[in-house]
Amino acid sequence: MATKFVLVVDDEADIRELIVLTLMRMGIEAETAATCEEAFARLSERSFDLCLTDMRLPDGDGLGVLAHVGANYGNTPVAVITAYGSTENAVAALKSGAFDYLSKPIQLRQLKEVITSALNLPKSVERGDKKKKESLPIGSDTPQLLGDSAPIARAREMIGKLSRSQAPVFIAGESGSGKEVAARLIHAGSTRRDAAFVAVNCGAIPENLMESEFFGYRKGAFTGADTDRDGFLQAAQGGTLFLDEVGDLPLLMQVKLLRVIQEKKVRKLGETAEVPVDFRIISATHKKLPEKVAAGEFRQDLFYRLNVIELKMPSLREIPEDVPMLVAQLLANLCAQNGLAVPTLTAEANNALMDYDYPGNVRELENILERAVALCDGKVVSKDDLYLTEMDSTPDATGSDIAGERQVPLHEYLDQLERLQILKALEQTRSNKTAAAKVLGITFRSLRYRLDRLGIE
Repeated sequence: MATKFVLVVDDEADIRELIVLTLMRMGIEAETAATCEEAFARLSERSFDLCLTDMRLPDGDGLGVLAHVGANYGNTPVAVITAYGSTENAVAALKSGAFDYLSKPIQLRQLKEVITSALNLPKSVERGDKKKKESLPIGSDTPQLLGDSAPIARAREMIGKLSRSQAPVFIAGESGSGKEVAARLIHAGSTRRDAAFVAVNCGAIPENLMESEFFGYRKGAFTGADTDRDGFLQAAQGGTLFLDEVGDLPLLMQVKLLRVIQEKKVRKLGETAEVPVDFRIISATHKKLPEKVAAGEFRQDLFYRLNVIELKMPSLREIPEDVPMLVAQLLANLCAQNGLAVPTLTAEANNALMDYDYPGNVRELENILERAVALCDGKVVSKDDLYLTEMDSTPDATGSDIAGERQVPLHEYLDQLERLQILKALEQTRSNKTAAAKVLGITFRSLRYRLDRLGIE
């Protein structure tokens, strides 16, 4: 195995000695510098696999070192050392492209974790005049981000950059635009790829269960706690925690989550001691969090910790040129799963798919195609098989029909019918979900899924 080299930049001799000793015990060679000028000289003399730099230096700061490395030695990850409690410096470093940060006083466990993660990053190697990244071991179950449009290309490029960082990422985009796909791709391309990817829909967890679901609990912590159980935070140890619809977190839970992010420790319900946790947070929502912050519904300090780097996923109507490729791939996947021959689309059907607005984005396109495959003759999908609009009466809240001329997308019409039946069942059973599921003839789990999908409290 090739020897690894790390540059340590700090004007405090005892800090340099601590880091160098740690590196030596890990079998890693180290060189040191006390100033920006010395660091630039060392960097010009040889290549390094990692640069660890203090934020405060006699002739500059860590951001200057970070910028110099990025401009001249872009393949070298940089981790910044900040003063205790200096959240602003840590966030500034991550926004500027730092791989990660450490807070003083330096904890050896965290130091080793950062070093190990940084040294496991894939390298970019020179191939002629082009740089090409080493391929990553992404499994067959890793989703794909399809499309050749400029917005998708930008998103794909950003995902590649974010995979080489530990910075918290906030993914913005409409429902069904591929936010979880992007999060999974960031994880799959990162040094955390061999650990768990834990996806949590924050809007689907009842508020009274949220703390136990996130933090876990000890046996006997409350009535019904018959065994010890890990929460989402422990399950994501070493990996990535994806908080979908993070804007739905109640304020009390926001406070608790912020403390975990800052302290990197968690305590189970019924436990007296905190234990260290190490995971990367990626969050997402289709809501506009700045508006929720302004309204006092989301903590500003948590928003800044989650929104270090933002990734915008385009809506499907912004990338109509990618629709044919998506249709072809989704149809192929759908038919392969069901053992069917892939039907062809008429020109009229293809044009209709290109012109459709897709309020539900890629998820809606999947549903449209699944329905079309079920309704077509097995060989050809016509425009009529797509059922993109439905001229029909729309039920109101009381169940009566309201005749209207407005064209209602079929998925909306069916959702309205489904919502009406579920609300009737809940009213009949006095909001007893188990009993309502029996009335509807579905499982309790299926009812919970539909309640979440339809936004029924």
